[in-house]
Amino acid sequence: MLGRNNTKNTTGDATSVNLIGNGTTIIGDITSGGDVRIDGLLKGNIVITGKFVLGASGSVEGNITSVNADLSGEVRGTVSIAEVLSLKSTAKIAGDIITSKLVIEPGALFTGTCNMGAKVKNMVQNSGHVNVAAQTA
Repeated sequence: MLGRNNTKNTTGDATSVNLIGNGTTIIGDITSGGDVRIDGLLKGNIVITGKFVLGASGSVEGNITSVNADLSGEVRGTVSIAEVLSLKSTAKIAGDIITSKLVIEPGALFTGTCNMGAKVKNMVQNSGHVNVAAQTA
C-alpha cells in the first residue's frame, strides 16, 4: 500500500524466524531468541525462546529446549518445552519429554519418560534461555 510504512525491526529480536532446509546438516548447538524451523539435520542442542518446528524430513540428535514446539520429524534426545509440545503423526521421539502440556496425534512414536502438568515447575525465561526443571517426588 502506498503511504504505509512497512519497515521491519532487524535487531534480532523475538520476531525472527530461522529456517534450516531439507538437505542441510548443522553440527553444533543453536541458540535463538526467535522461532526456528528445521527440515534438515541438527547434530547438537537447540535452545530457543520462541517456537520450534521440526518438519517431517527434519531430525535432531541432541536436546531441545523451547517455549512451544511442533514436532513432525525424528528426535534423539531430551525435549524440554515450557508450554505446549505437539507431536504430529509422523513424529518419532527417542528420549525424555518435560512439558506443561502434551498433544500427541495418532501415529506418533514416543520412547522414553514424560513429566508434565503439575510435575513441571521452575520454568523460567531469563537472559535468552528457557530453563525447564522437573519436580522430583
